[in-house]
Amino acid sequence: MSVSPQKMIETVEAYVAAFETGDAEAVARLYAADAVVRDPVDAKPVEGRDAILAFYQASMATGARLSLEGPVRTASSIAAFAFSVHLTLPNGPCRIDVIDTFEFNPDGLIQQMTAYWGPNNMHGSTE
Repeated sequence: MSVSPQKMIETVEAYVAAFETGDAEAVARLYAADAVVRDPVDAKPVEGRDAILAFYQASMATGARLSLEGPVRTASSIAAFAFSVHLTLPNGPCRIDVIDTFEFNPDGLIQQMTAYWGPNNMHGSTE
């Protein structure tokens, strides 16, 4: 059973909405129990829903908010989307431009998330 494009889009929208409210548990529930997060792509993988919950709790503690930058793209069992992260670092506001991919399992849960961004995608205060 494959995941519909609509289900993938709704999951991305739920992910962004959970960031808006600072709800790390809502984000973690979007993931499979044995999911893997790579954020950024070259970072040590975060494996399993409990570790993923802790990762998002730490991310949201920064006050980070997400803003979609265009439509969600879907193909097969993967959704890709561009967005910006807005947060305040000790020296002021910062924006990070990111592209994420979510690979879904047959149950419609995120099996793998990969985030593509690096220092050249950070704008504003980076110290």
